[in-house]
Amino acid sequence: MSQPPGPPSHAVAIIGGATAGAEVASRLAERGVYVTVFEQNPRPFGKIEDGLPRWHTKLREKEYERITQALTHPLIHVLPNTSIGSDIAFKSLLDEWQFSAVVLANGAWRDRPLSVSSGPKPETLIGKGFEYQNPFVIAFNHVNDKHYTGRAIEIPNGGGAVIGGGLAAIDMAKILNLVGARRALQKRGVVLTMEELEHGGIDKALDEAGLEWSDLGIDAATIYYRKRIADMPVMAMPEGADFEKRAQVEATREKFIAKVRSKYLVEIEPMCVPKELITEGGRVTGLALNRTVLADGRMVETNETFLRPSKIVVSSIGSIPEPIAGLAMRGELFQTDPICQSRLAGFDNVFGVGNVLTGKGNIAVSRRHAIAVSEGAIETYLGIADAPNDAADPRPTPKAVLDAAAQTSDDVARFTQTKERIAAAPLAAIERRIQERQALVGYSGDLAAWIAQTGEPHESD
Repeated sequence: MSQPPGPPSHAVAIIGGATAGAEVASRLAERGVYVTVFEQNPRPFGKIEDGLPRWHTKLREKEYERITQALTHPLIHVLPNTSIGSDIAFKSLLDEWQFSAVVLANGAWRDRPLSVSSGPKPETLIGKGFEYQNPFVIAFNHVNDKHYTGRAIEIPNGGGAVIGGGLAAIDMAKILNLVGARRALQKRGVVLTMEELEHGGIDKALDEAGLEWSDLGIDAATIYYRKRIADMPVMAMPEGADFEKRAQVEATREKFIAKVRSKYLVEIEPMCVPKELITEGGRVTGLALNRTVLADGRMVETNETFLRPSKIVVSSIGSIPEPIAGLAMRGELFQTDPICQSRLAGFDNVFGVGNVLTGKGNIAVSRRHAIAVSEGAIETYLGIADAPNDAADPRPTPKAVLDAAAQTSDDVARFTQTKERIAAAPLAAIERRIQERQALVGYSGDLAAWIAQTGEPHESD
């Protein structure tokens, strides 16, 4: 990339440097905007690194390259290990740093709280047999990372319950079964990497070893879902679908789940919701669940309760953005302007992209992308395609995120065009602040060298 002639026109802050943030940063820099990317993690890869289980090697490498390339521009300056809200106040970006505009691209890292009707609150049992999806998969991905300083999570040998029904819930159940199966197979002299076991499937590994699942002496992980298997959102239902199309999508979902069960030995218990986390000695030992029924087109919770023992319970019911002091939220998402869906309410110079947005625009982008993806891509993501292509991913990233990033970039560019160009003095002040922060975190300004220095999160298996 070449730097546009002349001094920068404006200075823009971007919070979050992963897929959406990198795309916006690149587009603005190409238009002559001085961009500062505030990244809370050491590496600017977001959920590509910490949200996808580590067996998605090719997809991860492809996105690493895309993001690094996008952020390697003379007008883009990255501040790693810098969290807005704790390290730097959001208000100071506008009042002290004096950025022309701020773009939120910080994604959704907070798990939606699990609600139970009785017993201890789930939050009091975190680390005691109960876990939320985001820290669980981060710990799994970084288990062999020499740089990892986060909380370690012990995965039991077999068993486990996952609450949820989407692709992420399937991933959590796969982690539980793959870890347990790999350990049990190793004891029998069958040594496989996690990636080999995931790509080939537990069923194949057992067959080649002349074993059955029951021979391993461990329980399978179970997904508990509030609706029918046909309702599991592993494939989007087209908006306005007629009866025939709905039946087709539901049948496809059931086929996918059957393949998941066959290849990874995951169990599914539909039509139930968690009622209580059962504990013994202060640790989770199981789940109490209530049955649900379909009544007048709605799922209704009944009073029929059943118990399921479990060594660990993982909640995978969705991720939402972390709140930022000074920014209004509407429910679980940041509140946007009713006219410009990429601008945050109450500001003329604060924009958002990706999972921090509300409104039909973002939802529609994600939905259209999900509908457009082939069934083959979904099967590939689930690991059940006949010819796996690890670079495929049916979720609304990165394609939908890139589309939304392009729209946000245009909105920011149009806004900055109505403002005076940034003067030399405030730009120099921003540059000084950047240098001070980079020195504080030990970042030289060379992104490629920094990425190599901080290291891959799973160098060994």
